Amino acid sequence: MPLPLDNQICFTLYATSMAINRAYKPMLDEMGVTYPQYLVLNALAETDGLSVGGIAHRLALESSTVTPLVKRMEQAGLVTRQRSQVDERQVQVDLTRAGRALLEQCNCLNEALIERSGMTLAELDRLNRQIQGLRDALTGDRA
Repeated sequence: MPLPLDNQICFTLYATSMAINRAYKPMLDEMGVTYPQYLVLNALAETDGLSVGGIAHRLALESSTVTPLVKRMEQAGLVTRQRSQVDERQVQVDLTRAGRALLEQCNCLNEALIERSGMTLAELDRLNRQIQGLRDALTGDRA
């Protein structure tokens, strides 16, 4: 007999992720971006000029998933795409001024999460590091 769902960490993490997405959705809708697009903006904030493959790797997605996201973001004026001059098989993605401005607006998401969680920033940071450690152990990326 399997463990009850609430005793399975996989379900707890899944349900928590869904709850966070539901909390973010109204704010993201107001900004005109989806959650995956929000993640792309954040990946580019860390390292602007990533290739589509680099974004996919950073977000643990397939390039075939990222390509249409980035194309829609380009149509919305949030990013630019161009073939790499070093390797034309790669498409480099850069934030536009509008993309950077939207990213500034996204700070409200973190504030909302802290407020709704009832936890301090330090507590959320500690929890996040524990979950990252679990992820790294499961993917073999332990440092």
